[in-house]
Amino acid sequence: MSIPFDRVEDVQSRLAEAGYVADDGLASAVFLACALPQPLLLEGEPGVGKTELARALAAGLETSFIRLQCYEGIESREALYEWNYLQQLLEIRSRETPRSDDAALETNLFTWRFLQPRPLLRALLESDERPVVLLIDEIDRADEAFEAFLLEFLSDFAITIPEIGSVRARVPPVVVITSNRTRELHDALKRRCLFHWVEYPTLEQELIIVRLRAPEVPADLAGAVATAVRKLRALDLQKPPGVAESIAWARAVRMLGHRELTLEAVERTLGTAIKNRDDWERAVDARDAWLAS
Repeated sequence: MSIPFDRVEDVQSRLAEAGYVADDGLASAVFLACALPQPLLLEGEPGVGKTELARALAAGLETSFIRLQCYEGIESREALYEWNYLQQLLEIRSRETPRSDDAALETNLFTWRFLQPRPLLRALLESDERPVVLLIDEIDRADEAFEAFLLEFLSDFAITIPEIGSVRARVPPVVVITSNRTRELHDALKRRCLFHWVEYPTLEQELIIVRLRAPEVPADLAGAVATAVRKLRALDLQKPPGVAESIAWARAVRMLGHRELTLEAVERTLGTAIKNRDDWERAVDARDAWLAS
């Protein structure tokens, strides 16, 4: 498989075209994940852009984006494939009607016709001439049994369907795994992955991101919002605002006709940045510390 990027700078350029600003460390991790190839495990606080990186990478590579959202209790069949039992039942009932074509009565109920591919199988099937980007999102929400199941998939990029046979990707998909560290992941999974800790962007980076994703927002307002968000993150909040909240807040302020982040604008739009009652009260109490006069 040819490497999709020649240099780390190419990664940054492609991601920027898709509206994502990556520093040298993150771009290097993406470059190596594509070149080796090896799954990329991203950890960091919620809202730092882990999920968005995978979307931007798919856009930059001009390939398919497939997402497996993990949650408590997820099972392997929900990630791999399921049989369409309703369609199989309809097929069985249709066979009860006398038909002149005897061969039709011998149709196998366990073929591709009755199979519903889920994200992992789709990633294998669609990674044909070029790799798809497979996002395994919030792996820390799944239980340890599901994490162990993923080890085998990530090792071979192949699965076996007993009724059909083995399915293997012609080219390995680009796999991005994210975790918010609600629990510690097993060392076995980490050993199979490249690892990168995603920090909140610097003030300069966040300003670039807001301007890139919300070009209708004036530069001064984007700067004021980025500065306020950065100061809010320094407070002891349960859910500090992420980059997405910075963009949404700047857009909300501008949509209401404000060109500056005034006290009135904050009172009308703070809910786009703060999503927790206790955090709201804490932010209001400390308003003089983060809101420029």
